This record gives sequence, structure tokens and C-alpha cells, in this order.
Amino acid sequence: MENKIETLSTVRIQKSNDLYKIVDTLNRTLKEDNLMFGLALDDDDAETAVFTIYRT
Repeated sequence: MENKIETLSTVRIQKSNDLYKIVDTLNRTLKEDNLMFGLALDDDDAETAVFTIYRT
């Protein structure tokens, strides 16, 4: 069985220490709706975070 993950949206935002809490809450709340959220630091700018929404 093949798992397909589709990227729905990506946005770059200013890094904040509590962003991971929002992503964690979204993942816990919306996983049953086949949505997944990711957060990573921008490779080129340590003050920028990359927030991504996926459909699983």
C-alpha cells in the first residue's frame, strides 16, 4: 500500500519559540481529517521558519 503525501501550502514566517506548539496542536486536532503540519527552519535564514500543510 502506497502512502501519498500532498503539499497543500507552504509559507515562510518569522521564527518564534512557541510556533511548535501551534503545529503540535494542529497535528493532534486534525490528523483524523488527513491533514499534517510541518515546521522547519529556513536553510538560508535562521530567523525564518517554514510552515507546511500536507494532506495524507
